[in-house]
Amino acid sequence: MRSLLAELPITPSTGAEEIARVGRGVASWWLSDCHGILYNLALIIPTLLFVVYLGSQARRSYARLTYGRSHIMIAYYALLWLVTIFNLLWCLLQTWQCTSGKEFSWNMLSLITNSGLLFLEISLIAFMIQGNNASGVETLTRTFVVSGVIICADLLLKVIYVFGFGLPLFIDSSHSRVKWGLWTVHKLLLTSVYGFILFMHHSKWRERLPARPAFYNYICAMLLLNAVSLFGCVLLGNGAGFGLWLYNLATVCYHSLYLPLLYVTFLADFFQEEDLRLENVYYSEMKDAGFFDADWD
Repeated sequence: MRSLLAELPITPSTGAEEIARVGRGVASWWLSDCHGILYNLALIIPTLLFVVYLGSQARRSYARLTYGRSHIMIAYYALLWLVTIFNLLWCLLQTWQCTSGKEFSWNMLSLITNSGLLFLEISLIAFMIQGNNASGVETLTRTFVVSGVIICADLLLKVIYVFGFGLPLFIDSSHSRVKWGLWTVHKLLLTSVYGFILFMHHSKWRERLPARPAFYNYICAMLLLNAVSLFGCVLLGNGAGFGLWLYNLATVCYHSLYLPLLYVTFLADFFQEEDLRLENVYYSEMKDAGFFDADWD
């Protein structure tokens, strides 16, 4: 970035052209630095489209949530918005990862974003395991407390590793075996959890899980994603460069597609059901007011 500005000659006659050239250079640096333009666009475009979609549905979603008065859905919708904003910032600011002096900012942004995403993951897993009993304020509180404890422990360990031992957990260009060993353990735990839930689905305990195909598809997708990421971490821990490609692929899919998948799996059905309820309420009110009396004459 500084080199681009240093190359700018101070000549008034070509000022506009030079500013345009530097602008193009900055845009190219912002998009193509670190991982390359395809990687950045694959992160930014789906995430930005999802933010636009959430914004376009915000008024209707608020009406549905207000009518439904489901504490679980209200809390999840608010968390979804918060994590989505941080995730968008994480996708847009990928250049911080390779910019000198931005290590602290990048680590903090990565810690917040990843902790938010993981909190949503763990909370949803907890709701799924509880099955049809997952309703009410008590369940919401219990689930959020358990998820919060797990996230706090995970966050504390990452803070110690990153700021205490100086381990570059969130710098993909690092080839530290300790770092990839830690990520291997992290991905192994998540893969094991999703594998266990998938096993429950095909066992006598399947009745404990929600009887919705969307949840089954969600578990399969997350199991596959974490398995790919786990395999990439194992390869990187053993010095295989191909592992970085797998790890980056899993990272792109996770940050660009996980939140839409969560929305479709957990919130879309709720909003659809609330639409039907609202239509029934409006119909009943109009019927009570006599709007349909003429149809029977």
